[in-house]
Amino acid sequence: MKQKIILLAFVIFSAIPAFSQDLQGVLKNLDGLQKNDANLDHRLDQLAKQIDDLMWTQKVGDIAHVDKLYIYGPPKWKEKNPAAMGAGNPVKFWIYTFIPRGIDVNKKYPLIVLPHGGVHADFTTYYAHIVRELVSQGYIVVAADYRGSTGYGKAFYESIDYGGLEIEDVYASRNYMIENYEFVDKDRVGIVGWSHGGLITLMNIFDHPNDFQCAFAGVPVSDLIARMGYYDQGYRDEFEASYSIGQTANQNVAEYRRRSPVWNVQKMKSTPLLIHTNTSDDDVNVLEVESLIKSLKAEDKKFEYEIFQKAPGGHSFDRMDSKTAQEIRVKIHGFLAKYLKPEKPIRTIQDLRKAAYGF
Repeated sequence: MKQKIILLAFVIFSAIPAFSQDLQGVLKNLDGLQKNDANLDHRLDQLAKQIDDLMWTQKVGDIAHVDKLYIYGPPKWKEKNPAAMGAGNPVKFWIYTFIPRGIDVNKKYPLIVLPHGGVHADFTTYYAHIVRELVSQGYIVVAADYRGSTGYGKAFYESIDYGGLEIEDVYASRNYMIENYEFVDKDRVGIVGWSHGGLITLMNIFDHPNDFQCAFAGVPVSDLIARMGYYDQGYRDEFEASYSIGQTANQNVAEYRRRSPVWNVQKMKSTPLLIHTNTSDDDVNVLEVESLIKSLKAEDKKFEYEIFQKAPGGHSFDRMDSKTAQEIRVKIHGFLAKYLKPEKPIRTIQDLRKAAYGF
């Protein structure tokens, strides 16, 4: 609507020389305000991140040592100016670590790698109950705010590499934990992710098949080409931005295939994998995950899956606090425990409630 008003004003006043120069000044000021709005959005994201970070100790500090560490992954996949000072340097990012209180540092403990979802999002206390469930069983948890995550300013936001080197950032968080904590068992590492975190989960076990002992992918983004078809232009703009892929799926279908799990299933080896999806998902259409399942079967890959029929909660159906969601998470924890052998596995909904909510 605003653009139509501006266009109408331009047509009217450009016909009147006395007003034409004034209008150009107004348009210039408006453009400046829009740029300021964009910068303000990033500043507000940074403030929200800092506030949320303070809540982690409150929410899980009674059972976990919480820390936030600064590490690095590969260089950017493309640079504005490859000859500029600092071009080609590793991308620096933050990771959250959760280590159970009272651990015996002379023993070994399983590790869960937990990538967050979202095209641009971040790891927040939205996951606090899930972190509690994991830590209470004896898992160590690491969660990366990989390149493109929100809360770290415009430059980091625009370093996004969706389905690309962000996968290596998450992998780097796994390696950091093994290299720096002797009590992390490199032979008991699982990766768990929902939505875009599910895509990262799948691509990690495809690209690093020997480094994860199991994986869970919940409602995973599976086919970017399909998504470009059923989402609107506003969503497609996130991928077509100059700092992102920079082209449409039609212009560069190979690039979108490269970043989509459904087109990479042939790389999967023998990592135990569980996939969940929901027919009433209002974000990742079930057709994407069904296509992934069919592709895995066509390649004769061994995996487990469950398609939930109109489970309440849509995209978040198994991450909520409802009884149904809790029952489903008991299944997920059971799958992980089979391969990672935590000291205190969750076997019942009562176990889960005590872990997540304290009673």
